[in-house]
Amino acid sequence: METETISLWAAFAAGLLTFLSPCILPVIPAYISYITGISFDELKEGQNKETRKKIFVHSLLFILGFSVVFVALGASASYVGKLLIAYRTIISRVGGGLVIIFGLYLMGVFKLNFLNKQKKADFKLQKGSKIGSLLLGITFAAAWTPCVGPILGSVLVLAGTSENMLRGVWLLSIYSLGIAIPFITAALLLNSFLLYFAKVRKYMSVVKFVCGLLLIFIGLMLILGVYMV
Repeated sequence: METETISLWAAFAAGLLTFLSPCILPVIPAYISYITGISFDELKEGQNKETRKKIFVHSLLFILGFSVVFVALGASASYVGKLLIAYRTIISRVGGGLVIIFGLYLMGVFKLNFLNKQKKADFKLQKGSKIGSLLLGITFAAAWTPCVGPILGSVLVLAGTSENMLRGVWLLSIYSLGIAIPFITAALLLNSFLLYFAKVRKYMSVVKFVCGLLLIFIGLMLILGVYMV
């Protein structure tokens, strides 16, 4: 498998694990209810054609909101990496070490107090409005939690080793896709999602462990020089 393909699959897996993280998965129904303006009970009762359309549109706007932020961060990381191309090997190895530390943190090997401080943006947005869904997506991306920060930060480190800004944009687009696919699926199939969540809730610690393993894998890729060229 080509190096770039491995990087893209790692980014997609990171996005998927971000969605499944203990910080995000439990609040997905609340996000869906808020962006659509439909009560949780109404969402559970069933979805007619018009309701499904509303859920789909607002979910897409929410996804667009967080994707814009993530992609902008990816472009910025790649731009900085391009400026520091002479130090690419050093940056890759130091960044890889940092990503491995993030991975060990998620696996519970040790604690990093600065990652335990959640950043919450307190915006009062109108429920059910399209602009509100877009802005909430942006807020979601900006308000990193202890679970999401290390995962996203690791993908950004990977993007920063690329001398091509477009590849950094592509990498973070794939990361966003990893979050977007399960989010919109959960929104349209909420009852199935709730049933699924009830079953996997007790495995949240396993999800964090797997996230940690993925970050260690990415870190080793960086240290060994296996990054996008």
